Amino acid sequence: MSQVETQDGMGKLPRQIPFIIATEGCERFSFYGMRNILTPFLISTLLLFMPEPDRAGEAKHVFHTFVIGVYFFPLLGGWLADRFFGKYDTIFWLSLVYCAGHACLAIWDENLNGFYLGLFLIALGSGGIKPLISSFVGDQFDQTNKGKAKIVFDAFYWMINFGSFFASLLMPIFLKDFGPSIAFGIPGALMFIATMIFWSGRKKYINVPPAPPDPNSFTRVARTALLAAKPGESRPGLMMAGVGVVGALTSFAMIPSWGFVIAACTALVLLLAFGGIGTSMQLERARGIHPDEAVDGVRAVMRILIVFALTTPFHSLFDQKASTWIVQAQSMMPTVSAFGTTFNILPAQMQALNPLLVMILIPLNNLVLYPMLRVIGIEPTALRRMATGIAFSGLSWIVIGSIQVSMDAGEPMSITWQILPYALLTFGEVLVSATGLEFAYSQAPKSMKGVIMAFWFLAITVGSLWVLIVNAAVKNEAVISQIANSGMGVIAFQMYFFAAFAFAAALAFAWYATRYRMVDNYRISTALAAA
Repeated sequence: MSQVETQDGMGKLPRQIPFIIATEGCERFSFYGMRNILTPFLISTLLLFMPEPDRAGEAKHVFHTFVIGVYFFPLLGGWLADRFFGKYDTIFWLSLVYCAGHACLAIWDENLNGFYLGLFLIALGSGGIKPLISSFVGDQFDQTNKGKAKIVFDAFYWMINFGSFFASLLMPIFLKDFGPSIAFGIPGALMFIATMIFWSGRKKYINVPPAPPDPNSFTRVARTALLAAKPGESRPGLMMAGVGVVGALTSFAMIPSWGFVIAACTALVLLLAFGGIGTSMQLERARGIHPDEAVDGVRAVMRILIVFALTTPFHSLFDQKASTWIVQAQSMMPTVSAFGTTFNILPAQMQALNPLLVMILIPLNNLVLYPMLRVIGIEPTALRRMATGIAFSGLSWIVIGSIQVSMDAGEPMSITWQILPYALLTFGEVLVSATGLEFAYSQAPKSMKGVIMAFWFLAITVGSLWVLIVNAAVKNEAVISQIANSGMGVIAFQMYFFAAFAFAAALAFAWYATRYRMVDNYRISTALAAA
């Protein structure tokens, strides 16, 4: 390797990367294959025991509860990998749990409890490995080839969407023509293949060992900061954290009216938010008790978590394309005429637009859009991309809401009208999600990479929490009355509400981005360390 390559970080691509990318492609086919047919399957088959007007709402509730699980369990997977087993072993064994979940869906497609058990196991397996796969990719790079990490992260995200595209296109057909056992069984087979591909590369991977018990870990520094007392001064940070504890206990007390999932997720959000604010208020008190490096690391993590928190409105909009948008598509005209032929599009097949557009937009952005912006003097930094992406997601919901208003007025709408909002939302996704994977890894301190990636996915959990809260709110008679006075239907009102939510988040994100200082936390190669 030349000295120039070593210095600019453009060394050779790690030879083990193809194993990880192929694994991700098969795993994403399995996940999106079952996820994108989940809502229509629930409405048409598993929830037939419910009154017909209630099925769509219950299907959305089940779907977003499942999504919350998928993006909550990264906390567990990241903790297990960082503290006990390492990334490789954690990914492999949780992948087997993942396979068992798929088997449950295929076997118990007519059994409510058995099917929900399968969803739980998939949420545990998929969620548990989710932060580890992307951070495992980052572990294969060091300072000598870190310049190629962005290319690989984009390829990684491209492969996710390659698997998702074919799953979204084919699985609705298999569900319609061959039934749920086959439709849910095929994704299970792909997950098993993914596990075997990952296992076959085991001798080639760079395995960063779990961090040993650290007296200066994130949690210990935070605890010291909260509990430290100064003569003659109060502890406002501890009081702030106490507000979070009270709020969490109050949330659990609301289980009878909110349900366990909303109450538990709200409690977690309150603990993290108020605990984080309280720690920041008293963090300097940990200096002298812990090294400056450890204290500064905690400060860096707090700043990263603010970025993550500001992306939660985007996630609340994005994941509804597989619930709210499918429900809308079921009321649209499915017949399409093109190229001299006429055919029907199944509502769930519209999901294929998203990964198809991602596969187009990622290379288009890298080869055309970003170079053009640099020519005119605008550097498309990670935070600028993410702020713009959140705004585009809001724009997509303005369009989808306008479509709903026309449908509520009795105007027949072709399913092809959803193409424009899908394009806008997908452009936003590429700017937020693909960039977020790179941002989360590069900004995370060395000992916290798995957990930081888990917090990135926790932001997606909070996004689905907003959806559950809004859906629960519109069941209130007073809220329904206020919406009726606006002259809009409930669904259209929700769509415009989420659009406004995203625009407000984009403004807040852009403001915070001007105050965020980027850091470089890629691993130093052994060659450079010895030099």
